[in-house]
Amino acid sequence: MDSDDNSSGNTGSDLGQRYRHAGDLSGEPPTRPFAEISITVPWGHISGKWYGPQNVQPILGLHGWQDNAGTFDRLMPLLSPEVAFLSIDLPGHGLSSRLPDGCYYNSVDNLYVIRLIMKQYKWEKVSLVGHSMSSIICFVFAAVFPDKVDMIIGIDALKPHQRPYPSVIRTMETRLDEFLREDERNRSKNEPPSYTYDELIERVYIGTFHSVNKEHCKHLMARNIGKSEKYPDKYFFCRDRRLKFYNYAIGSQELCVEMANRITCPYLFIKAAQSSYFEDKKYYDEVLDVLVKKPNFEYLEVNGSHHVHMNDPEAIIGPVNNFIQRFGPAAAAALRQKAKEAKESKL
Repeated sequence: MDSDDNSSGNTGSDLGQRYRHAGDLSGEPPTRPFAEISITVPWGHISGKWYGPQNVQPILGLHGWQDNAGTFDRLMPLLSPEVAFLSIDLPGHGLSSRLPDGCYYNSVDNLYVIRLIMKQYKWEKVSLVGHSMSSIICFVFAAVFPDKVDMIIGIDALKPHQRPYPSVIRTMETRLDEFLREDERNRSKNEPPSYTYDELIERVYIGTFHSVNKEHCKHLMARNIGKSEKYPDKYFFCRDRRLKFYNYAIGSQELCVEMANRITCPYLFIKAAQSSYFEDKKYYDEVLDVLVKKPNFEYLEVNGSHHVHMNDPEAIIGPVNNFIQRFGPAAAAALRQKAKEAKESKL
């Protein structure tokens, strides 16, 4: 792992001049100081923003589909200062390496990414905060590896979504064809279409279906764009265009229920009241009914859109800080140490 304590500046790459946070474009400081880090993986690197102390295990923050580590920029200043938080760019997003040419993106592969990061830092267990696609990944990870998770905080997407089977088949057909097209475009090495700053903000705003307030779109945009080498004062999107055709299929509703039954860690789920369920609500309710019976599961519904953690972080920070204080890495480590001492005292 390489760490750079300078929280502003640009990162060199074959995609032109890059940006770490919104202030790199405006001259403003980051919302909270961070260290830009790079974690070596077999296909390149995972980039991330490490907030808070670096001598303690951080919470691992994971963003939604086509977003990036900037998704938590507005939440970070409200977090307790002693809490460490590592917000990463998933493969193909932000400043992280793309998958090699010809490789297809599958959402479940992000379980492997989490395990790689755990191995890199020698974490026996991990604490996860995920939004949208990554909230689902947290759910799946906690079910597959129940003994490797200290806690989960999920924001506005609970579980793998269910679609009618004919729709699933049609989606597989069209997405594979579109993936082939974008994979060929990537190999051409031609600069993508470029836009002015204001045009980029508008495209991000529309791309989130107006879920992110326009004044906050800059936090998602910064790590996803590069400076055009053809046109002064223009930029282009650097995230891997193949991401648009991610494979989300993880399994049936029966599998989701079984996953919910396997989760044992403390779990806070936050639902934005003005956001969709992304599937027939009966599937969501069935899994939620399993989770609410667990002793350490907590449910919070707040007013807001799908990106409520960006638009109104004050609405969720109280319960988030409280949950982390009780179940986060520091609390979990203290509990394990206490159990170890109790065991040793009996010997």
